[in-house]
Amino acid sequence: MLSGIKIIDFTRYFPGPVATLRLADRGAEVIKIEEPTGDPARLMDTIDGEEGCIFRSQSRGKKSMAFDLKDEKHRHLVLDLIREADVVIESFRPGVPERLGIDYASLLNVNPSLVYCSLSGYGQNTSLSKLGSHDLNYMALSGVLAQLKDVTGRPLKPNIAFADIMGGTVASEAILAGLVQKERTGKGTYLDVSITDAMISMMGLHVTHESATNEEHGINTHGIAYNIYETKDKRYVTIAAIEEKFWLNFCKGVDREDLISWQKTLPELDNPYYLEMVNLFKSRTFSEWTDFSVKVDCCMAPVLETSELQDHVYAKERGLIEHKWGLNYVSTLYMPGKSFLTSPAPYPKLGENNQ
Repeated sequence: MLSGIKIIDFTRYFPGPVATLRLADRGAEVIKIEEPTGDPARLMDTIDGEEGCIFRSQSRGKKSMAFDLKDEKHRHLVLDLIREADVVIESFRPGVPERLGIDYASLLNVNPSLVYCSLSGYGQNTSLSKLGSHDLNYMALSGVLAQLKDVTGRPLKPNIAFADIMGGTVASEAILAGLVQKERTGKGTYLDVSITDAMISMMGLHVTHESATNEEHGINTHGIAYNIYETKDKRYVTIAAIEEKFWLNFCKGVDREDLISWQKTLPELDNPYYLEMVNLFKSRTFSEWTDFSVKVDCCMAPVLETSELQDHVYAKERGLIEHKWGLNYVSTLYMPGKSFLTSPAPYPKLGENNQ
């Protein structure tokens, strides 16, 4: 899909590499420009005495060149690469690219049709732009974290980097749009992509709904038919039987047609029909409910652990997880009948493509 597209990647850690992995999986040539000591992610959660899982998970199919951009000779070598590139993506703090001579205005003299993406936490021109920040901060400021609360109202710290992944995904989307413009007009563009912007964009329904109702936590009218329930063996399954037909299928499937009329009642402890649902789900094991979910069409799915993903029929049928180089890897897209692990190594050695 992106064969022939060359991307110069100055990003580090996680969000930017998420963006360029999505583009590499689609066929783009991604050349990662690292400082002589390498992307700091190489040294995080190291395994086997080598690069860790964070770096390995996002680096397949990429090339690595190591340069000191403060060295004039090295900078000119990088400019030669950019002269032949389609895309530059960087994730420095605002102001740093200018000091290094690789900002958009400077590079226009080198490559006028360049698609240039600056990926940052708070954008390039806000009062927060130069503050240090990470995933949890973006989730907090966007309002998303306030949607993830326990029964006491305390926000929960997720075990997945929602903001970093969303920011990287939005950056790849923006770059693709920039490439379409370039293809149609011959003109490049500058893309100011903020991770916090990406997260706030997830809040569209909530913001509109709150402005109409003053309700802070979204639309919650689906009742006991849309919830997470504990099983007999202390696992969890989800049911999302919003439509009447799915709720009817569920109630008939468990021989509890007496619950049909109470679909919209809220999952609260003073609701006897909610307590009936709690007890019903605790009467069967996780495995039993998993079997039920594929036999009865009622919008039900098990809550899978990470270690269970690769063995689930869905991931297998779509070819989304593969084992290679001693580890499991996840594809960023569906590639029917093809392996997505086509590179000769799981990640490039630091500077291995300098020559």
